[in-house]
Amino acid sequence: MARPLLIALGVIAAIALIIALSLRGSYNGFVEKSTAIDGQWAQVETQYQRRFDLIPNLVESVKGIFEQEKEVFGRLADARSRYAGATTPDQRAEAATQLEGALGRLLVVVENYPQLRSQVNVTQLMDELAGTENRVAVERSRYNDQVRSYNASVKRFPGNVVAGMFGFEQRAYFEAAPGAAEAPKVQF
Repeated sequence: MARPLLIALGVIAAIALIIALSLRGSYNGFVEKSTAIDGQWAQVETQYQRRFDLIPNLVESVKGIFEQEKEVFGRLADARSRYAGATTPDQRAEAATQLEGALGRLLVVVENYPQLRSQVNVTQLMDELAGTENRVAVERSRYNDQVRSYNASVKRFPGNVVAGMFGFEQRAYFEAAPGAAEAPKVQF
């Protein structure tokens, strides 16, 4: 009689051990997936921070170059207009001196910036903006992939039992904010 009782207790202990190991594995899986979601969200926030740091700096850089070119070319245009409108030799000499000063400034700018490339700078700004938005989109997509995997585990049996026992609930997907379909406006 002792032998069948020992066998029954052994079977029950083996089943309990299998259930305990299964619970432990499921619990650890939920913890791992939940941590992965949190880590991926941190990557999304890192890209947001990059966006917040990068874009204003780029816009200000391009604005600075626009202002520099505007000043130099404005002085040149003004000096040329004065020279063309000059009627006396003294006025022409004064306008020529202003023109030479503006040309000298232009040479300094050209030496510092071999090619004045506002258009290229705008193109680079747009490329950086697009690159930043692509990075954000990639990280959001990775986040949603992590959430999808986790949520599937929370819904599937026997994971749903373990999730319910330990309070693991479904996580929300990243969804675009209202109005996100509208293109952002960059103003100089």
